[in-house]
Amino acid sequence: MRRDHWRRTNDALDPETAYAEIYRNVVMHEFPWDMNQALSFALFRTYAVPGIGALLDRTGEFTQRVQKRYDDTALLLEVPFSRGFEDPEARAAIRRINQMHHAYDIPDHEMRYVLSTFVVVPKRWLDDYGKRPLTPVEERASVNYYRQLGAHLGVRDVPETFAAFAELMDSYEAEHFGHDPGGRRVADSTLALLLTFHPAFASRAVEVFSRALMDQPLREALGYAAPPRPVEALSRRLLRARGVALRAFPARRTPKRVEDLPWIRSYPDGFRVEELGSFPTRGCPR
Repeated sequence: MRRDHWRRTNDALDPETAYAEIYRNVVMHEFPWDMNQALSFALFRTYAVPGIGALLDRTGEFTQRVQKRYDDTALLLEVPFSRGFEDPEARAAIRRINQMHHAYDIPDHEMRYVLSTFVVVPKRWLDDYGKRPLTPVEERASVNYYRQLGAHLGVRDVPETFAAFAELMDSYEAEHFGHDPGGRRVADSTLALLLTFHPAFASRAVEVFSRALMDQPLREALGYAAPPRPVEALSRRLLRARGVALRAFPARRTPKRVEDLPWIRSYPDGFRVEELGSFPTRGCPR
């Protein structure tokens, strides 16, 4: 396959109608590792909003059962774009996401913000570290995909363009980022999990590398110290060098699914979408 196969394939599709297919090609074929890393860092940004971080801490899901919660989040989010919104399993995944979130009185502005991180952070990651940036068609498909997901989740006033998503995320963080002990505990627990994805001897380097890739407002909100500037600069240069090197590789033929990742460990014998996630016992306030 030609190196530019997925770019050419995506650009030949209509992002207003084929947004799920385009987004699937981006995530599962063209940028599987980059999208996984970017969406992981998007989660860290949500922890820096005290209202979100404190709630996640109170549920205990990201501190007491962090591996399962990480796996469930990744698996549930993959189903709609891998199968399409009308597929029964996609509908079941969205139903599970709604059941979990609607068990708590989460304000719309927090849901909109989380949605914006899924749109903005991956594009900015690929701009900085990918083998290429998203094309305008792929960018528009990402926007349309998350607008549709937001509609299925009952999120109101979802932005219509990437620029509007970026403005929402940046302005929200400027107003709401702040330190919360619960958010810090959730971040520490998630970071500790991420370190287990690598050999034990490399854990210290991976931890420093992760902090080096965080921007200063995020580090300050979570209470993380900045690595030395040369370390931060080297970390970012290494990622950019990886992106440049990947330009020489052929396009991926087979999709990279979440369940194929070695760090997804909770379901060695398989899973049913209807059984993923948590099942809060409290009543639904919404």
